[in-house]
Amino acid sequence: MTISGGRPAEIPAELLSKEKFHSVRLDRDKCQGCTNCIKNCPTQAIRVRNGKAVIINERCIDCGECIRTCSNNAKKAVTDSLDDLRNYRYTIAVPAPALYSQYRTARTRNGILTALKKIGFDDVVEVAYGAEAVSNATRQYLKENTLQKPVISTACPAVVKLVQVKFPNLIDHLLPLQAPVEVAADMARKKAEKESGFAPEEIGVFFISPCAAKMGTKYFPLKGTKSSIDEVISFQDIYIPLRGVLKTLQPEQEEDLATASIYGVRWPNPGGESLALDINKFISVDGIKDVVGILETIDNNADDKFGDVDFMECLACKGGCLGGPLTVKNVYVAQVIMKGMRSEQNGRYKVAELPGMDVDYHDYLWDRSPEHIPVDKLDTDMVKAFIKMEKMEEIRDSLPGIDCGACGAPSCVALAEDIVRESATITDCVFKLRERVRELANEMFELEGVMPPTLERKGVIGERTRNPDTHHEGGGFR
Repeated sequence: MTISGGRPAEIPAELLSKEKFHSVRLDRDKCQGCTNCIKNCPTQAIRVRNGKAVIINERCIDCGECIRTCSNNAKKAVTDSLDDLRNYRYTIAVPAPALYSQYRTARTRNGILTALKKIGFDDVVEVAYGAEAVSNATRQYLKENTLQKPVISTACPAVVKLVQVKFPNLIDHLLPLQAPVEVAADMARKKAEKESGFAPEEIGVFFISPCAAKMGTKYFPLKGTKSSIDEVISFQDIYIPLRGVLKTLQPEQEEDLATASIYGVRWPNPGGESLALDINKFISVDGIKDVVGILETIDNNADDKFGDVDFMECLACKGGCLGGPLTVKNVYVAQVIMKGMRSEQNGRYKVAELPGMDVDYHDYLWDRSPEHIPVDKLDTDMVKAFIKMEKMEEIRDSLPGIDCGACGAPSCVALAEDIVRESATITDCVFKLRERVRELANEMFELEGVMPPTLERKGVIGERTRNPDTHHEGGGFR
């Protein structure tokens, strides 16, 4: 495994459990204790304590927003390494379609896919092709089933986790189908088992990812007990090796490896999934702050404002997967490059004629639904939890309510919760600390004119008398 940028990373054994694994990590040596990350985290999963950031695992959704906003590069994503190729006898690269947007000098998608084989992979299967399969399965599912509207796409794992953590009432709105990456990985594995002759454990499926959130999907798939993905490599780690090959790759060397149409290739763009579904009444939202905002609106008043919306794409990254935290190219440059890649397939297929897609949506259904992750529970004992809630509200009302972040918490409400949980104190608030300092100063001022009772008795202070036992000129003090 590596930390984004290529540095090896040791993962504690307890973090490899499905429930506890998180890709986003803190480099304490680089952390300067600023508050950029806590102000931008959509689930309030970060605090600053003792001059260093602390990530609350239960709240983290691996969206990577802190990676983007940390000016000290103290937030990193743990992913796998290209060195892991040697652990398998047969390897398949499964690149996210956003990879095509990273190489301005690449002539075609086939060039990029061929380059993947030349850096060590035995085969390549496009996630874009898996996206088309999911599109067909989704159309079938929506025709035959009724879900709460708007139906929310589950292609972005960070959004699914966001709903689990922050919007449990919307879990029933989630489309219960596998994400394209899982479908493509499953296709790749079955193809390799059929064609390579190697045993399943000798085959390695490598997902090439633009984001940290997908690292967790291999540990906690929603279908089966084990993901078809063996390793996840970031765009950042593969960018330079791939660019080196592309510089010398000749047109006649390119293999015909691209199988997806424009509908699969443009999936990572905002609106790409909905256009592949041929749905008119859809909403596409990109950027985690805007996603949180629209989910809050739906959660509060879904029937009145969104009853006519059939489908909604929610993409955690601004610009969709083209703006993922593990990408290399600027998102706007990536959009321009992607337009050129998409033009290869323009007009080749209609939505209803996607190639090789005679699918049955039942094969793509989850085995279990995502469960609510109750991060706001103050105590397992309901009576104690109610008492703590009242105490929390009392503390919140005493705080200034300006959410400055100087206390190390993202808001006054979060600080009140931390105080109740005994991970912070009221004087962590700079305004409450100033009040306390003033109180102490006033107390000291009052004490200045007060002497202890033993020193206030007449004849003790300021009264000079003779000591009969030690009489001499000048007298003495009793």
